Amino acid sequence: MSARDATGTAIVCADVNYLIPTTERPRLYDSWEPPAGVPRSTVAFESRRVCIEDARQRTRPLRLDVEGMTFSRRPSATRNFDDDDHVRNVYYPEGAALISEFTGATRVVVFDHTVRRRNPAAAVPGWPRRPVLEVHADYTADSGPVRLRSLLGNEAPALLQRRFSIINVWRPILGPLQDAPLAICDASTVRPDQLVATDILYPDRLGQIYYVTEDPHHRWYYLPKMRSDEVWLFKSYDSDEAGRARFAPHTAFENPCVSGEIIPRQSIELRAFAFYE
Repeated sequence: MSARDATGTAIVCADVNYLIPTTERPRLYDSWEPPAGVPRSTVAFESRRVCIEDARQRTRPLRLDVEGMTFSRRPSATRNFDDDDHVRNVYYPEGAALISEFTGATRVVVFDHTVRRRNPAAAVPGWPRRPVLEVHADYTADSGPVRLRSLLGNEAPALLQRRFSIINVWRPILGPLQDAPLAICDASTVRPDQLVATDILYPDRLGQIYYVTEDPHHRWYYLPKMRSDEVWLFKSYDSDEAGRARFAPHTAFENPCVSGEIIPRQSIELRAFAFYE
């Protein structure tokens, strides 16, 4: 349901999926069969009702270094998000410029993008990647530097000597977005012990993300009916341990205030290294 808090800010009350704590390190196999007798996943989630605020109605702007997120109205010249070459040639430079503007980074390296689409009627192998409905952060304190080493090779030792962050730029391809919108958790309300490192086993490598355990003090934000000329920027990693926001958990969610026929979600997210002097 929708409501307003004591300050009059519009909120929606919806369910998000938090990690159920375990005594062992969680793990899951991605896109391949585990060895005989080994479960594909040791990860389990529980649904919890949270209040998600309309970020546009905040009296103070959201900040990347404090809440771990911010948003902006920024049209794109990209015309075909299904053309990977076009995205790399047009959208990547747009994203890099945006990140530099909002972070003050002296160098930005966009290293990948993901297009997500949801068609509730499609349940066939090979369907494009769907929205993620579990609370997570894309990198951990360990996997952020590992990603840098794997992509920037000989440059990595020098780059690791100074501060860097990994920033996501998230945009609806079609708007106004009502299906499976993105909710982002205020990083300043998340304790380090609530970020649970989870191993992702690929056929050729080991990855790691954070899933997140529940806390009623978490504060959540979204952009109702987000337009295609609006973007979220949020942190997936920051090497600075001296008080800046480092990880901004996020998730798609089912908005209970939406009814009737709506356009299935289509979105694109960039991930980029941001380097600072």
